[in-house]
Parts: sequence; structure tokens; C-alpha cells
Amino acid sequence: MKLHLYLFTIFLGVILALHLAMNGKVGSVLNNARVGNALFWCIGAAMACAIGLTGWRDGAFAPLKDVHPVLFTAGALGASLVFAIAWLIPQVGAGPLMITLLAGQILGGLLLSHYGWLGSPVDRITIGKLAGVALMIAGVLLATRK
Repeated sequence: MKLHLYLFTIFLGVILALHLAMNGKVGSVLNNARVGNALFWCIGAAMACAIGLTGWRDGAFAPLKDVHPVLFTAGALGASLVFAIAWLIPQVGAGPLMITLLAGQILGGLLLSHYGWLGSPVDRITIGKLAGVALMIAGVLLATRK
């Protein structure tokens, strides 16, 4: 088992929750989630370019022709996703939103792995995994119930 990778992933989940809550707070302070999200994406784009340049090598864009054009919509999906989350946090709260979001990520991850989509190693959905998902959804309902 790659315990250190799973621990790092949990850490990233905490950072993601913090990031999204910060984005939501900026939108609330500005009283405009769209402008707050746009600011985050501009700063994020600058950081992504800075990080990307640290790995620059000649011909870095040469394989770009092999990328299916649909995959470039990931940027639009990401921006829309972060906007929606930043808008939702003040509406429902960070805790319920993150718990429910995690449930969706687990369901999506199971499907990606089951079918091996987008290069994911195939890991079939089993009765045990479905039982785990059912327990998780029950946990989401309990954790978000008022």
C-alpha cells in the first residue's frame, strides 16, 4: 500500500477545502462570486505558468497535436466547478458542501476506474465498493442533516 500517497491526498483534500472556502469568502466580501472566481483564476493562471516554466524543455508543446480537443474543455470545467462551489459555500456551508462534493467525487472516481476512462487503471466496481458507497451516502445524509 502506498500509505504516504494516500496521506498526501488527504492533505490535498484539506487544502482544496481551504482553497474553495477562501474563494467563496472573496466572492462574499465582493458581493459577487463571479468576480471573486475570476480573480482566483487569473492568479491561478499566473501560478500555473510559473510552475509550468520550471519544467520547460525544448519541444514541450510538440505532443500537443496528440491531445484530443475535448480534453481542453477541462479548463472550462474547472473554472465553472470552482465558481459553482464558491457560490454554493455561502448558501449551504463549507462542511455540507465538501461532504456532498466528496460523495460525488467518489462516485465519479469509481466510474472512471471501473471503465478505465481517461487512462485510469481498470478497477472494477464490486458489491463491497457499492456497499461502501451506500454507507458513504448514508454518512453524507447524516452529516448534512439539520
